[in-house]
Amino acid sequence: MSRNDHHDSLETRLKADGFSVIDLGFLDTSHVIAAYLVDVGSQLALIETGPSTCLDNLERGITAAGYDLRDVNRIIVTHIHLDHSGAAGVIARKYPNVRVSVHPVGAPHLIEPERLVRSAARIYGDDMDRLWGEIAGVPEDRVDLLRDGETLAVGKRSLRIAFTPGHASHHAVIFDEQSRTLFAGDTGGIRMPGSDFVAAPIPPPEFDPEAWEGSIATMRALAPARIALTHFGVYEDPAWHLDQVMPRVRELVAMGEAAGDEISDTTAMTRRFDAFQRRKIGDAATDLMMRRLNLANPDVLAAMGLERYLSKRGEGKA
Repeated sequence: MSRNDHHDSLETRLKADGFSVIDLGFLDTSHVIAAYLVDVGSQLALIETGPSTCLDNLERGITAAGYDLRDVNRIIVTHIHLDHSGAAGVIARKYPNVRVSVHPVGAPHLIEPERLVRSAARIYGDDMDRLWGEIAGVPEDRVDLLRDGETLAVGKRSLRIAFTPGHASHHAVIFDEQSRTLFAGDTGGIRMPGSDFVAAPIPPPEFDPEAWEGSIATMRALAPARIALTHFGVYEDPAWHLDQVMPRVRELVAMGEAAGDEISDTTAMTRRFDAFQRRKIGDAATDLMMRRLNLANPDVLAAMGLERYLSKRGEGKA
């Protein structure tokens, strides 16, 4: 039996602990982006928002869980990449009671997202609206800065914050001390239901293997009983899962190093990355599996991330 196979009672246990997994149905595809609703007694918290293109699905998912988006008091985002936080400003504009918590380095880009949008547009071009929809600023007086190591009191819950760079310098994870659930964003890796393959998302410009290794140690030290991934879902083998991430990062760096001059050929490197993942996944690499994985962890971003990292190391072409 695959490690990925969930017991039927997992959803029941999550509900008992006050958690709901919201499948955002990104680009009409299930199991790509998750948001997590946390009922903390006197408050309702949302971990990750997804992009605005998923806002209707977010609202429907929250309603199906027995709540309403207007009742969310607190949004916490692991980092400001648009698949994690893109809808935060639109939600804040629509519901003036909500506060948004974010890493201090990411906060200015949530408040004034113009630079973030320009950076993303260089990568996604004409696909920006189709992928991400409207990107609005969060009012500065409703943004709260996370602090590394703090215990954030949200309702009846104590949520411990840990800064975990590697995927992005402004990445944070959230650890619910009561249920020992770790909301691991992207530094915790990517894993699609139906496969044991744990992917390491390595986009430009902040991919940092050395920092990432320290972040894995930080997450291990929390001793989680579960790991909740934005891409995608909740798993009850967190120690095994975390053990897969750094070997994957090192494999990808080695692939980039072996590419030689081809490292600057984004199309060729995209093909290499796709072939690498298909080989690792094996028989589970169905068309749907690869679509989900490539939406969560685009091949082209991995190619660009490797080139940028090796260029900074002096081994690639600028």
